[in-house]
Amino acid sequence: MNKTCRIVNLQEEYSQLYQEHRSMIEDGAPEKMNALRAKAFETFIEKGIPSNKVEAYKYTNLQPYFKGTLDIAFSKEAALNGSSDKFHCSVPELDTHNVFLINGWFAHLEDAHQLPEGVVVGSIREKALEHPEVFEKYYGQNLGDDNDAMAAMNTAFAQDGAFVYVPKGVVVNKPIQLVNIMTGENDRLVFQRNLIVVEDNAQLKVMLCDHTISPQKFVINNLTEVFANENSVFDVYNIQNQHNLTTQVSGMYVHQKKYSNILTNNLTLHSGVTRNNIRVTMDDENCESHVYGLYLSDKNQHVDNYSFIDHAKPHCQSFELFKGVMDDSASAAFTGRVLVRPDAQQTNAYQSNNNLLLTQNAKINSKPQLEIYADDVKCSHGATVGQLDDDAMFYLKARGINENEGRILLMFAFAYEVIEKIRVEPLKENIRSLVEKRFRGEFDKCDSCVVCGHQGASVSCL
Repeated sequence: MNKTCRIVNLQEEYSQLYQEHRSMIEDGAPEKMNALRAKAFETFIEKGIPSNKVEAYKYTNLQPYFKGTLDIAFSKEAALNGSSDKFHCSVPELDTHNVFLINGWFAHLEDAHQLPEGVVVGSIREKALEHPEVFEKYYGQNLGDDNDAMAAMNTAFAQDGAFVYVPKGVVVNKPIQLVNIMTGENDRLVFQRNLIVVEDNAQLKVMLCDHTISPQKFVINNLTEVFANENSVFDVYNIQNQHNLTTQVSGMYVHQKKYSNILTNNLTLHSGVTRNNIRVTMDDENCESHVYGLYLSDKNQHVDNYSFIDHAKPHCQSFELFKGVMDDSASAAFTGRVLVRPDAQQTNAYQSNNNLLLTQNAKINSKPQLEIYADDVKCSHGATVGQLDDDAMFYLKARGINENEGRILLMFAFAYEVIEKIRVEPLKENIRSLVEKRFRGEFDKCDSCVVCGHQGASVSCL
């Protein structure tokens, strides 16, 4: 069923919402998922929706966005909203296994028969019952001692999402694309929980795409747990492209074992308010992590990236680069914490945050942090904030390039360092095109996810 709630007093009314609908939230869910709800709910109520009085959310007050009259789906039927539509992605030359979710609930998987043998993809609540040995081993284990209120809220309320399991030694050549469609006739609160497990010597690439196809307000709390086991290779591309009435809190928790290699790339192309929580734990020797992000904002949009890279064991490497371009009265924040624990000798850790402000009203708060408790390490961090280079602009004008085209060229050259880190060529080309259109002020949506049966309809950034 859909429940319409008017949220004014945050803690009191979210507590009442949970208590009154607990039986519906738990109905049909795996036992372990339900077992973790009670403690997570207590943590959430104790901490509440973060305001900027919370140090980790110093630059982003989420409380106003979680208030209002919101629909919440407590069943798959309510989430799908009576929709019988099917969706497909038509990015040129991008060949993927497509998984579609609607309002955080699994809807369907295209071409399931083409998955490599042993690979499991589907609804987290359904596949957890079919593969309890995997689900019970991994679900919730990546959060550890993280007491983040939004992660706790997700654990308490989330009922469905995607489950992806790649067995030992299997290489999934085609990326798996998880597309979450937000739709509805009223403003809506959406929860989604994903679990991705990549076993020893396996390889996987995942694309997370969130899209709004109706003009209502959407408040999204999604969380993805990733386990990259020994000698595995895992890439994830989080593509955020929603309209201005969207508030999204996105959690990405990655746990690495020996000789694993992971890459995360957060690409915030368009949204109202976005908060990305990224945590990478290198819990074994000789891990390698690449953590990248690109955020573009204009008007009154706000993007906040918060990362924590935990070097828990020796001989590991991390490379972190986030870049942002802010226009009009947009604002952004970057907090990057790199922790090198006492046993993590011979660590290499590099962190950089670079920002362009295109107007006097645009803002960025950048806070790179290094905490080093080992003595045999190579670590660096830094942040830059600036405007377009006048000398470079003069050089371009001297060669017949007008000011507008020159600005676009310089902005794109600045952003491309993150785009080039994408290891899926058709996706790289599509993002390149979207970023260029964004800088030109042209139609700034990904119109490649088509709603079948609706002429001209598309999954879009309105």
